[in-house]
Amino acid sequence: MHEAYAEEVLRLAAKAAASRCLTSLKKMCLQAASQHFAALDMKALLELPTSLIKDLLPHLNISHLDKFQPALNLKGISTYSAWVAILQDIRGPHRVIDIHTEEESKQEAMDTFFQLIFYGFKYICIAKHISNVNIKSLLLVMAKCVKHFYLRPSQFLRCFTTEQRPLLNILEKSVRCVDVKYHIDFLKMESHHALYVLHRMLDHGEAKELIIYDQDPMVLAWILHARGSQYANHQSQGKSMHDKRASCISNSATATAGEASSSPDTEAEAPDNDGDHATPCKRSKLDFVSGEEESGMAKSPVDPQVLCQTFSPSAGPSPEACPQGQIHSLQIRECGPKILAVLIPFLPTWLCLRSLTLQSCSIFSVLEVLTLARSLTQLSGTSSSSLADLSVGVLPHAALTETLLDASLNLRSLSVEIHPVAESLGLRQTTAVESTGSSELPLEKLSVKVPQVETDLHSITSVLKRSPSLTSLQVSGVRLSAGSSHRQLLTSVSDSNQRLRRLNLEDINLADCLPEILNLLRNCMLEELSFRDCRLLERCSNKEESLQQLVDSLKKVPTLHSLSLAQNRLAKSVPVLAELFTGSSPSTVKKLDISSNFIQPAELLEFSRQMEKHRPPHRVTLDLRKNPWDRDHKVWYTALRSLHPVCDFLVDGWKSRDTMADHISNM
Repeated sequence: MHEAYAEEVLRLAAKAAASRCLTSLKKMCLQAASQHFAALDMKALLELPTSLIKDLLPHLNISHLDKFQPALNLKGISTYSAWVAILQDIRGPHRVIDIHTEEESKQEAMDTFFQLIFYGFKYICIAKHISNVNIKSLLLVMAKCVKHFYLRPSQFLRCFTTEQRPLLNILEKSVRCVDVKYHIDFLKMESHHALYVLHRMLDHGEAKELIIYDQDPMVLAWILHARGSQYANHQSQGKSMHDKRASCISNSATATAGEASSSPDTEAEAPDNDGDHATPCKRSKLDFVSGEEESGMAKSPVDPQVLCQTFSPSAGPSPEACPQGQIHSLQIRECGPKILAVLIPFLPTWLCLRSLTLQSCSIFSVLEVLTLARSLTQLSGTSSSSLADLSVGVLPHAALTETLLDASLNLRSLSVEIHPVAESLGLRQTTAVESTGSSELPLEKLSVKVPQVETDLHSITSVLKRSPSLTSLQVSGVRLSAGSSHRQLLTSVSDSNQRLRRLNLEDINLADCLPEILNLLRNCMLEELSFRDCRLLERCSNKEESLQQLVDSLKKVPTLHSLSLAQNRLAKSVPVLAELFTGSSPSTVKKLDISSNFIQPAELLEFSRQMEKHRPPHRVTLDLRKNPWDRDHKVWYTALRSLHPVCDFLVDGWKSRDTMADHISNM
């Protein structure tokens, strides 16, 4: 008996050792194949078993993976997992990669690696994916996938005017958005290289979207001039382009200051055009009048035409004028008073502008917002106006939300951040802030953020009542005075916004609003619903029973596919959520976010048992991040194994013992 047992143990040990040897040998072969991939016979490689090809993919560098992908796709093999693995190497294993297609994952990986390699970042994870590759050739391959180019302060920008001209030619065709993180100084040659790259992408290329940070007003004027708006400073004729822009800024700032100091009821001066028949502002030939040309004065070195002549591979002036691009989307991440003064005069004739985002670390004054609103009114008064998306933060008064909507009646999307301030407003200013609009709005998306400051709901509910076409609503951080309730908000949504498909309520107190929530669910066709940090069960004497009522109502929404109950202290109540998938009409939810709920391993195990008993009709993506998995590793992983047949997971390495969430959430 003992001898037979010993022989069996030896046999199993030998088998395990052989398996380890085979695994090691296989790994060595895969690594060798990846190192000499260029020398392999592609046809023979494709004849390998599919499982072996999939094992090879994680060992390929970016260049080889890109080259191999078309042939693999014809064979029915996706490279999605390999591209996602590359992204996770850069972003970290615990960052969620919310990309679901092969092409999107490839584009994102190529885009990310291009910026890192071009600007000379040196990380071990980068070297791993570019080994045995000619960097210049790799950049040319990657550039075809780059949609978003970051213009950073770097000596590497010089190469676009020398050995990497072909790279810039490719980027012109691929880049759609330029992110300017470069503090441009017109007097420095390094900045001239940056301006040249910007000119090539915006004017010669396909980039229509622009993101800028804290920039000099003159730089903003240089960027905006003749790239969509027909605004021109006619007093600047006879000056160089550099002087034109400086004068343009001065006049814009003066005009804006004059408007701000005048009565809000005074109509802003109309632009020097008549409705749709505005005279376009065209870049004049060589940007000089004949008198200056005859005097032999040199043109400004930052004029786009001059930049092209300066950095062109062929000597002498170009026989053709540079094309003029159009900016369709503009984001200004730090929009101070001087920047706003430059922007406002361009808006009334900026007919191609589709999206405008103005963010500021400080709070806009009421007069600044009213001046902006008057400029938007002039723009919307032109039938050719394209502006559909507007984002402004930070507003000093909630009522200014309606002011902006009434100023631009064609808006489809509005996002505002509000921080009410206790400033002294004159009677006329206060009257100007109060909206008198009552007409129906075509608004489809609305986002309102109030960062933990008390405000009233009247302005928000007023917009909701005027927006029957609303399909997406996000409200975050609203604090109400004592005795008030968010029931009014939920009731307005139920009564006025029957077309709503996405509702995101975050960091607001809905502890006493369960009846209104249940009524909302009975009268909606929501596809996405999020109650994040809304204290849903805080005042419920029986949390399981209240959660069961919510679950029963959610099951009756046949269109719902995404549900977030994150950060609501569900804890021991979480097994009730498995009831979503019970009965003859189980929920259609495919994405369930229960992160940050202090769900302990034992509670997740009970949830998994209920899910096994009531298997969903489809796989569910389960977000379990920021829950205390580390309290009992064994039980947690047992629960995950039980859930694996029906769920995909989003998990992380969050350590509950490093936080103070325990005594707050464990109820």
